Amino acid sequence: MRLENKIVELISKKKNASLHVQTFGNFQVWREDEKISSKDWGRDKTIQLFQFLVTARHRHGLHKEQIVDRLWEEASDKNFKVALHGINKTLEPNRKSRTEAKYILRQGVTYQLNANEIWIDADALENFIAIGNQALGDQPKVAERAYQEAIELYEGIYLPNRLYEDWSSEERERLQILALGAMITLGELLVEKNPMETIRLAQQALLIDSAWEDAYRLQMEAYLQKGNRPMAIKTYQHCEKVLEKEFGIEPLPETQQLLRKIKGIKV
Repeated sequence: MRLENKIVELISKKKNASLHVQTFGNFQVWREDEKISSKDWGRDKTIQLFQFLVTARHRHGLHKEQIVDRLWEEASDKNFKVALHGINKTLEPNRKSRTEAKYILRQGVTYQLNANEIWIDADALENFIAIGNQALGDQPKVAERAYQEAIELYEGIYLPNRLYEDWSSEERERLQILALGAMITLGELLVEKNPMETIRLAQQALLIDSAWEDAYRLQMEAYLQKGNRPMAIKTYQHCEKVLEKEFGIEPLPETQQLLRKIKGIKV
């Protein structure tokens, strides 16, 4: 399948899926285009279990005891049963009794999300970035569109209401690094033809991680492309201050080399 068609297919999946899950910036779920309210979810343990299954969506079958141990200090089979029942009731309020759940798959005592039936923004972001990476060499226009689609999905950190849960931290960090990488790569693709957009992308990355040195270097390149040497130097100086304050280190050799290149240009 052509990469352009893969982008269209990913966009169509959201339209066709009966369940939409937003994990970036805020946690929201839509069932048949109707937003599920916190009242509909009921207990927080119900939401927590669903969010855990979303986070573990790439793992094949999680044992019930393993899930309980990760989620709750007081391991309780009752907690799990009540939370699972709450999920199924919330997601499929009209499901007939004794029929298999559509969104949560069970095999014996293992459980997993049926990701084929659900559109999840985190999955979409990852898939768009994968397409962008594939297209990067010889299809820059396709790569640009794929990265743009991914960046638009990243509305904030992953599951912000579970910021201090150990089970969510690894996925949060992984997705943040993916998003930052997409911003930098798209900025590099645009730096010559649209340096102002590159500057905006670099600033967006720095709002997420103020010590992301790639973003400072990209911003310096964009200001250089515009012929604004003072702002390029100012960007380096800000980078230098942040890295010293945060980690007690100086900018990387390639960042220092770029500064020397900028200072050697006569405007």
